[in-house]
Amino acid sequence: MTERPATTGAFSTRWHRLSDDLPEGVRADVVLECGWGRIVFGQTFTSAERLRAALRGEESGQRDICIYPREPHVLVAQSPYELFLDPSHTYRLDLASYRPGRSSTAIVRPLSGEDDVAAMNAVYGTAGMLRADPQLVLDNADDPVFTYLVAEEPGTGRVIGTVTGVDHVAAFGDPEGGTSLWCLAVDPQSRLAGVGEHLTRALAEHYLAQGRAYVDLTVLHDNRKAIGLYERVGFTRVPVLSLKRRNTINERLFVAPPSEQYRALNPYARIVADEARRRGINVEVLDPEWGELRLTHGAHSIVTRESLSELTTAVAMSRCDDKRVTRRICEQAGIAVPRGRTAGEPEADAAFLAEVGEVVVKPARGEQGKGITVGVRDDETLGRAVRLARQHCPVVLLEELVAGQDLRVVVINHEVVAAAVRRPASVIGDGVHAVADLIDQQSRRRAAATDGESTIPMDDGTVDTVRAHGYSMDDVLPVGQELEVRRTANLHTGGTIHDVTAQLHPALVHASVRASRALDIPVTGLDFIVPDVSGPDHVLIEANERPGLANHQPQPTAERFIDLLFPETAL
Repeated sequence: MTERPATTGAFSTRWHRLSDDLPEGVRADVVLECGWGRIVFGQTFTSAERLRAALRGEESGQRDICIYPREPHVLVAQSPYELFLDPSHTYRLDLASYRPGRSSTAIVRPLSGEDDVAAMNAVYGTAGMLRADPQLVLDNADDPVFTYLVAEEPGTGRVIGTVTGVDHVAAFGDPEGGTSLWCLAVDPQSRLAGVGEHLTRALAEHYLAQGRAYVDLTVLHDNRKAIGLYERVGFTRVPVLSLKRRNTINERLFVAPPSEQYRALNPYARIVADEARRRGINVEVLDPEWGELRLTHGAHSIVTRESLSELTTAVAMSRCDDKRVTRRICEQAGIAVPRGRTAGEPEADAAFLAEVGEVVVKPARGEQGKGITVGVRDDETLGRAVRLARQHCPVVLLEELVAGQDLRVVVINHEVVAAAVRRPASVIGDGVHAVADLIDQQSRRRAAATDGESTIPMDDGTVDTVRAHGYSMDDVLPVGQELEVRRTANLHTGGTIHDVTAQLHPALVHASVRASRALDIPVTGLDFIVPDVSGPDHVLIEANERPGLANHQPQPTAERFIDLLFPETAL
């Protein structure tokens, strides 16, 4: 084990002075290409001009970071319009004192092949991070400088997390035996606990086996969740600063902090406000709880509520508000819809159920899955479902239950911008916790990932769904056993959303655009049931006049929305 010097690192206490020569064997001017940007090792530069020149090489759409810069305050003072001090803390894990801790049921392994790179980038996208160039990642994976780990879900093999390590000894001959951790990301919809900590520990233990002295990382000062994770592993803060360039990607890190009202916006309004501010559009928060904004650019001003704007007419909104009207208009436009009827006399309702075999009962007006019962097969359950739906709306719709995937397509300005499959909330067994505990854990993870927008209600619907699968809430699921705990895929009841934009069949694209034009609505979220997103078959079940744009990262939903409102700012 290499002994760590009793300093903040970066070549002993002399690292503060740019005039010093580099220690023997250390390579100079080291910059690593990572695919999302570059890591610039500031301590390997002996000239401020050479370091500034390296930072000016940042490519558009990427985010470089200079770690361990010497005299960072001087560099910023000399280039105040180019550089800024990154508001991140540096944390260090001393591997000599590292102690193993808890892990996860996730399987952590090295990245392998193009499919893993695509899955890694998908995780980056869902976590709101920049994606990496696939070929560069594959090249780096063969280089001893880099270590890429992925975490996969047992049973499904789905990649749900990733972390990247950089070996400073291999990169530039670091005499201190240092390493660093980058790009820790976990799918916010993961159903497993402790994935991020498991990845962090796996990387630390890899470098411990290599005889390295420490692992460093940078984390935004207000990312309490990540800081808590690193401190549980054993990381402690060290007085090391980082530099970044003033670019549009980094803008929120160096502009004045937003107001309290701005910070109170929910994710669906915040994504619109952030994109508007990025383009120089003035954002006035009218009602943070309601998500209402006034956006102004020059003489042009428009009021929005999340993705609903003044461009959506009251007529178009009413067409989406009543599911019976949505069905009628879309069916007249030649778009397939499931067989259905308005609930009325119990005898007639029972006859319809007997005809189609299984139905969905839902309020004709409403949102967020409230009052909906899926999978009704008998008259008694039908009566209860109709009574439940009428608590939310006096008019109730009965629809034939069509088997398939729940597909949401976002259409903006009559163009498909994003498509995602929505899946009902489910949990994965760990052989230890009861179903009720797993649901509680998953609900808390969903709430944390969505700022409280998505939780799994512990109600009769959840209990009945669990019971229908042959389990009770007190049963302990075997390791890797998946259990669906809700029948509807609504995000507000814990459902998860998975991007399928690239796989969408042209017939589904065509039907989506046709529906948006028939409804005459500029922004809509269309819900389909499809056997397969890559096939043409579909039925449309409803349209939403205010789709959640934040649910579809990394697709450019907010960008296209602001393009619609302020076309003069489109890039």
